[in-house]
Amino acid sequence: PRIQIRGSGLQQNPVERGVLMLQNGLPINRADGSYIVGFANPQQAEAIEVYRGYMANRLGATVLGGALNFVSPTGSTQPGVRLSVSGGSFGQINGAGQAGFRNGNVDGLIQFDTNQRDGFRDYNSSERTSVSANFGVKHSENVSTRFFVGYTDLGFDVAGPLTKAGMEANPRQVHRGPVPVAGGAINPGPNVVRDMPRRDASQFLTGFRTTATNGVHLIDIAAGYSYTDDTFRFPISSGIRVTEGGDFTGSLRYAFNPNAAVLPLFETTAQFSAGSASRENYINMPGGVTGQKFGESELEATTLSLNAGLNIPLNPVLTLSPAIAYSHATRSNFDTYSLGTRPWVQFFANNPTVLQASGNTATQSMTYSRSYDGWTPSLALSWRPDAVQTYFAAVSRSFEPPTHDDLLATVNGTPNSSPGRNPASPTQTALFLTPDLKAQTATTVEGGWRGRTDRFSWDVVAYYSWIDNELLSLRDTSGASLGAVNADKTTHLGVELGAGVKLTDRLSARVAYTYQEFYFDNDPIRGNNRLAGAPRHLINALLQFQATEQWKLQGAVRWIPERTPVDNMNSLFADPYAVVDVRTEYRINDTYAVFGEITNLFNENYASSTLIVDQARPDQAAFLPGDGRGYYAGLKAKF
Repeated sequence: PRIQIRGSGLQQNPVERGVLMLQNGLPINRADGSYIVGFANPQQAEAIEVYRGYMANRLGATVLGGALNFVSPTGSTQPGVRLSVSGGSFGQINGAGQAGFRNGNVDGLIQFDTNQRDGFRDYNSSERTSVSANFGVKHSENVSTRFFVGYTDLGFDVAGPLTKAGMEANPRQVHRGPVPVAGGAINPGPNVVRDMPRRDASQFLTGFRTTATNGVHLIDIAAGYSYTDDTFRFPISSGIRVTEGGDFTGSLRYAFNPNAAVLPLFETTAQFSAGSASRENYINMPGGVTGQKFGESELEATTLSLNAGLNIPLNPVLTLSPAIAYSHATRSNFDTYSLGTRPWVQFFANNPTVLQASGNTATQSMTYSRSYDGWTPSLALSWRPDAVQTYFAAVSRSFEPPTHDDLLATVNGTPNSSPGRNPASPTQTALFLTPDLKAQTATTVEGGWRGRTDRFSWDVVAYYSWIDNELLSLRDTSGASLGAVNADKTTHLGVELGAGVKLTDRLSARVAYTYQEFYFDNDPIRGNNRLAGAPRHLINALLQFQATEQWKLQGAVRWIPERTPVDNMNSLFADPYAVVDVRTEYRINDTYAVFGEITNLFNENYASSTLIVDQARPDQAAFLPGDGRGYYAGLKAKF
């Protein structure tokens, strides 16, 4: 899965950036801004708070994509016991449960969630288990504390991309690497059968939050610690990367609200994150066997975010909101690899499991130290003509330093050779690239309207961002990493629309529509091309019929009506698609309910995502097939 908001972090994969991911206000992100999207679990959240653009500064996020906060239920909001079990196609089995209590000024809740599946494709298994708990104490009418703890363990095979012809012929298969022909090779891409790419990661997260009020004053103190263990077995061109380390975050917020308004008159926040990790790199030998070590690093990162803002009532319905934020970030790598040479291997192109050659390259230090500073002011004007409508307009700056995955990349590998060994370019012997990247910055103007009536609700925002030094993670036609670069100037503009309507007492509908136009601005190589990986239109719609008080039926569609560029040169595109799902749920009594679902009802063969490359070729493996038709059913219980 991928999460991108307004195109921030669009071209970085597999590790994400561009959005501050929070669990109960504590970051899932590491101190350098990177995160593993699988650690977030929307199904366990009681609510998901979305802070787009400048609104996220108060949470310590200065990035273009803003912040997502997954809020857990508590023993006060969801007491009792809830259990669910489900299963279905592709060997999928899910189980989840929670138990909550409240006793006077104390409450607590524990949750667990586990799932596994064989997967739609030939090499596509996955498993995930998470356990979390929170415990709250109300010390007095004005002071409360909540403690959080959680552990997530996940693993999944990376089935990888297919050529378009291969996907159309058999979307379940996996790519077997380039096919040698006279004068070269066709169908470039990773050899998934030989390399067996896979990711196994775990994260332990703990923290607390204390909130105190004294009349019109509010103070909020929070601290958290996470420990992440991440092993990613990439194709041979990048090798096996093992990263293990911890991160600490502390935050302090003060708010002054003399008028009991929705937003405080004055608010200031300080947040500091610091983390370190050990990273080792190994050659990926056939069968996913760990080969020789070729890299060893000690990574360190710090990020300081300071924010202060006002919400000045100009009259009873008009509010002016100026704010200023400052960020300081450091990224350091200490190359601790002690040998004088770094090893490489190469396999025969026509017999890719047989070793053709091996050797060593002189070691070059990958040590670096980077520092980034940025100011991100904002100015917003909001108008609330009545209790159910809000209009706003804003202008803001954003600031995003690179992560270690941008600053330290394995390069010069091929589908049949490890980093530092490129037979087509024998003089390119470096195994790593440490580009001196600049922070990505942007100026954004946006405006929106949110409201509701008895039958309608809507939330629409339009934005336009002028971006400098956008961070792009580039790959070649085989999918091998080329490292990260700063684009000169790019533009991101779009519309975000969510709407709901109650058509009758039993029939309702919801739609989420996103329009996004991301393109280069007179780039010397890419001109005004669209940025790869961003569909211009995304439509998600849901129709629900409440047949009886106990029984409901739903139909949903995910529709991308236009083709999407796979590469920044706009020479290869993913086709449009529409996928229809149907669901039903029947509540037997106050305790039990059963549900069923058919996904991809019409068995559409489509690319749910693509590899993002700089310059593509038509026969390359770049398309990631979505699941075929699936059938699922389950039981839920509430006590």
